[in-house]
Order: sequence, then C-alpha cells, then structure tokens
Amino acid sequence: MGRILALDYGLKRTGIAVTDELKLIASGLTTVATNEIIPFLTQYLTDENVDILVVGEPKQMNNQPSESEVLIIPFLEEINKNFPDMPIARQDERFTSKMAFQSMLDGGLKKAQRRNKALVDEISATIILQSYMETHKM
Repeated sequence: MGRILALDYGLKRTGIAVTDELKLIASGLTTVATNEIIPFLTQYLTDENVDILVVGEPKQMNNQPSESEVLIIPFLEEINKNFPDMPIARQDERFTSKMAFQSMLDGGLKKAQRRNKALVDEISATIILQSYMETHKM
C-alpha cells in the first residue's frame, strides 16, 4: 500500500504533505523551493511507495479557475513528463492559506513563527491532503 503525497504549488515554494502507508493520517512533510521540486519528487518517489499525487487546484468563489491556475498547468505537464505513470488528482484549495494561518493561531504559535511562509505552505498542503482524504472517504 502506498502513500498519498499532496502539493501546495507556489511560485517560490511548494508545501508538501503525505499520508501514512495506511492512508489514515495526513501530515506535513516539508516545504521545497519550487525550482527544486522535480529533483525532490524524484528522490522521494524512489525512496517511498506513493500511489497518487494530489495537487491543489486554486478556484475563485464562482468555482472558476483562479488566475494562478495558468502557472500550475506547466508544472503539471512537468510532473507528467518526469513521472508518466504517477496518477495526479486535483483538490480545491480555496481558503487553505487562511485555514493554515488560523491553525497556527489556534496552536499558539508565536508571531515570528506565524510569519514563516514555508510553514504556512506546509500546513496548506496538509489541509489539501486532508480535504482530498475526506472527499474520497479515506
């Protein structure tokens, strides 16, 4: 049984979250500079059994793709080129950054820690993954 790996793609950083092998728990893994994501994925997918990649899908309130979707399309093409056998799913990522920030507040993180955008991206990836798992009844 493999894991599910979720990506919160951004121009500078990509937040990454992963499930356990039983697909019961979503956990933040790390944040990687976006220009280093393909080498990171190459290494991770070599070391770990991953069944599917979940990539956040930015949408507007009217359910239309947001303007940042045009930046994600080339990234998805790059993933398909480098990992042609890896299934990719998309998951609505509306409000994940706000939810991540709120979870940092609720968790009692200090102001300096809340300014850590890499941590926000990692938590956002975890929220994307958790939403995917709930949508697919995992």
